Amino acid sequence: MIENRPWLNLFAHLALILGVAIVALPIWITFVAASHEAARMMQAPIPMLPGGHFWENLRATLFGEGLSGAETAPVWRMLLNSLVMALGIAAGKIAISIISAFAIVYFKFPFRMAFFWMIFITLMLPVEVRILPTYEVVSDLGLLNSYWGLTVPLIASATATFMFRQVFLTIPDEMLESARIDGAGPLRFFWDILLPLSRTNIAALFVILFIYGWNQYLWPLLITTDRDMSTVMISIKQMLEAAEQSPQWNIIMMTALLAMLPPVAVVIAMQKLFVKGLTETDK
Repeated sequence: MIENRPWLNLFAHLALILGVAIVALPIWITFVAASHEAARMMQAPIPMLPGGHFWENLRATLFGEGLSGAETAPVWRMLLNSLVMALGIAAGKIAISIISAFAIVYFKFPFRMAFFWMIFITLMLPVEVRILPTYEVVSDLGLLNSYWGLTVPLIASATATFMFRQVFLTIPDEMLESARIDGAGPLRFFWDILLPLSRTNIAALFVILFIYGWNQYLWPLLITTDRDMSTVMISIKQMLEAAEQSPQWNIIMMTALLAMLPPVAVVIAMQKLFVKGLTETDK
């Protein structure tokens, strides 16, 4: 039994409050900067309380032409590109990985474990090693400056395949035998039994992969030359570079604030399934 010590509880709460404050302070400064005029953010000291221009800055950022001098698309367009890319990567990785794991676990074919280890070994290859040949293939297929080019090269995932394989191995063989006795084929077994049992794992992976796709920078930077196909991460970098000539920090911070919202919304909406998918061990 853990002894209850008030001073230890006080220390633990103070440490938690300090940790939250350290993490939340940059986000608070971003929110405050997004609610002031550009001229106010150039004055010292910087404000620590919100201003009265939040909605004005939001309209100018979301539906305007972006930061002057940055040559970026409107922010709503960049957010849409990032959303399509993140959803495409997450859905594609899950679909391909769960089907691959299903084939490896439940079908007996020659060299199936060799194929699995070939997939698993790709984890040892850094992205930089594969990015040039991948770019050449995408270029030859004419997929530059397209949603297909942003998503398709990134939808293969050895990690997700491995995780689904481990999940399927925990499912008792009696379920497969019962499905066979009831006349269910492989696809019926996959759709009616495996998918419902993997629901929490799919949700946990979706959250991780969505954030992974949303935060992509190097790959979109290589294959997008049209500003209308730029993602929000690339555009924030371009805005920071343009800030040396046009320091509109209210627009930059509002763009950064908007870029935080979709990942946060996904985590909050799927929090219960996310935690359950990472901690659940028994099926």
